[in-house]
Parts: sequence; structure tokens; C-alpha cells
Amino acid sequence: MNQLPTTTGKVIVCDGNEAAAWGACLSRPDMVAVYPITPQSSLVEYLAEFIADGRMDADLMDVEGEHTVLSVLHGAVLAGARTYSATSAQGLAFMFEPYFRTPGLRLPMVVSLVTRDAVSPTCVWGGQQDAMTVKEVGWIHMYCETQQEILDTIPIAYKVAEHPDVMLPVNVNHDGNYLSYGVARVELPPQSVVDAFLGEKQVNWHACLDPERPMAVDPLTGGAGGIGPSMFVKYRKGICAGMQDALRVIEEAHEDWGKRTGRYWSPLIEEYRMEDAEVALVTIGSMTGAAKDAVDTAREAGRKIGLVKIKTFRPFPAARIAQALSKVKAIGVVDRSVNFGWNCGPVFQEVLAAMYAQPVRIPMMSFIGGLAGADITVEHFATVVERTFRLAGGETAAGPVWLNEND
Repeated sequence: MNQLPTTTGKVIVCDGNEAAAWGACLSRPDMVAVYPITPQSSLVEYLAEFIADGRMDADLMDVEGEHTVLSVLHGAVLAGARTYSATSAQGLAFMFEPYFRTPGLRLPMVVSLVTRDAVSPTCVWGGQQDAMTVKEVGWIHMYCETQQEILDTIPIAYKVAEHPDVMLPVNVNHDGNYLSYGVARVELPPQSVVDAFLGEKQVNWHACLDPERPMAVDPLTGGAGGIGPSMFVKYRKGICAGMQDALRVIEEAHEDWGKRTGRYWSPLIEEYRMEDAEVALVTIGSMTGAAKDAVDTAREAGRKIGLVKIKTFRPFPAARIAQALSKVKAIGVVDRSVNFGWNCGPVFQEVLAAMYAQPVRIPMMSFIGGLAGADITVEHFATVVERTFRLAGGETAAGPVWLNEND
């Protein structure tokens, strides 16, 4: 956020789950389908309370599990409704079959992911393993740093999802435990501001169910002959095109939101004290606050260091990442999840790929912390800063650094 608000909204103190519920409420969905799962449960309880109190005019479907949550919302979106839901970890795993189908049908829905580490061993605490596991399914993924950013990003997500050049589902992700239960000051924008921002609902007219216009939805394609394979390629390329168009639409939507509310969130990446940085950290989600404090401390000690926060992870803003990091001498990437196949964090691997085309190879190091609800403190980030400067000085990176291993 880099400008003072130009509109006056109601100020409340709430946790991240309530902020998400308010973001959904202000976006006026027609239908909400829910099933509770830790640490998302209170979010759906807030939604039920809002609807019961008449503050939210939506149909609430309290179904028997997450597979049904997304399945009933498919029908609602296909019938022209705006929808909302939220899930986490094993619940996301249980809804995976319809989750995979959603972008293929080009359904513009918004679902909050209250991110959590996944079993096994059994864990109900924060982490980002759930969201990172589904990063290749075709959903747009946005990550939030604060409770205010959660609320503001949900209307922005509807604006992006329903744009005719995108027409893809969006996950608005906030860290379980830290943001879901952490309490902060949050400003609710006036309903009129959100209404003017979103405009008329851009329902899925290319597949809107109509008794007067019967159609088959999601028919069998593919196969070894005929036009099936080429049709399948067409659908896949369409999702890729929508993803790339989303990079522009996400920036436009954030800019529009900023003009109306005075809150200008960085749409793709945020650069912090990068103007003359010799070393850079890369973060995602709620860990960024502690990382900024560590950068400030290092700056006060005369060390030229900056930070790049990733807001949009899918589509991955590779060009913006490369532009921001191309002039530093070393990069430290901090993940809250694991890429088991590459023995590093998934964000690290994405940044590594984005930097591949740069004329000079910049050394990078993977740091993994905050698993299973562990905290990533300023002291942990001091270690990240120190190791990244040593990398810039010629030290060889050997495997990931596990920040909480000896806590």
C-alpha cells in the first residue's frame, strides 16, 4: 500500500478469515457453498452468520464435503451465478476432481485457500504445501500479506476472473494460522465503491444454462482420431492464453481498485528497497513482514539489500521477476513449502527458471521455513540475509537451508 485512502469506509478489527468473508460479502455472490476445515472453518462460519443476519444476500449450501462444494458451484456458475467458497489442505485434496474441471470449463469463480501444510505426518497448521501442490491445474493464484490485502484482493479477483479475456477461476490465498487467526485493523470499503468497481456481473454466457437453449457441457473429447485431439489442444491453448492475458488484467484491476479506494496493492510483484540492492530476498505471503524488518535492519547496518514479494504466483510474472532481480549479485528465495523432486522450495524453482535467460548467471539459494505452523522470525531472516551475502561473496550454495530445523 503506497497511498492514503481517498474514500472513507467502516473500520473494524478482525482476523484474516473474517476479512475474507467481508471481501466475499461486498462482492455480492449469488451462492456460497461451504464445508469447514481447519484453519478455514471460521471463514465459513462468518459467511453463515452474514447470511443469517441478512447482511449478505446469497444462497448458502452447507454440503457434505468439498467435492460437492465445488460441484454445486459449477452448476451455479454455469447457470449465470457469481459464487464463492473457501477451503484448505485435505479439503482441497478432496475437491481435486472438480477443481481440475473448473478452468477447463472456463468458470470465473473465486475460492479462498487458507493455506496449510498437508499430511503426512498429520498436521493442521499453516504452510503453503496445499496451494503449491495445485499450481499447475489452471487456476490463478494470488497470495496476500495482510488482512487488509485479503479483503481487497477478493473483489479484485472477481474483476479478473470475469474479464472476457481471462474467464478463469481465482484462488485468493492467505496463510493459515498467521493471517487466518491474526487480528488487525481493516477498512471495509463502502458497498457503493465495490459495486461501481465490479459493475454488472459478467456471468459465463458462453456456457450459461438455458432451458430454451439446451446444450451438452463438458462432452468427451480427445481420442486417437477425428477432431478430438485438435479440439483438446485448442482448449489447453485457450487456458494458456487466458493466463497470459491475466497478467495485464490483474494490473488493470489493481490500478482501478487503487483509484477507487486509495489502496494500491502491487499486482504481480512488490519491490521493497530494491533501488540500489546488491542482494535480494524473494518472499511470498505473510512471511514478508518479518523479511522487510530484516531488510531494514541490514540497511541500517549499511548493507545494500532489497526484497521482492510475489503477489501473483499463477500466472507467474517471469518478466517482472527477471527485471527486478537482474542487477543483484545473489538471490535468497524463501519458501513455506517443499518441492520434493528438486530438493528445494517451489518458489525457488520458479525464480530460477525466470532468471535462466539473463545474460549473467546470478547465484541463488533456497531457504525453506514455516512448515507445520512454525514461525519465520526476523532472526530467521537475519540468517537468510547473512547466507545470501556470503553467496554473493563467492560461497557455494549446497542444497536448501531448513530455517526451523534446530528451533
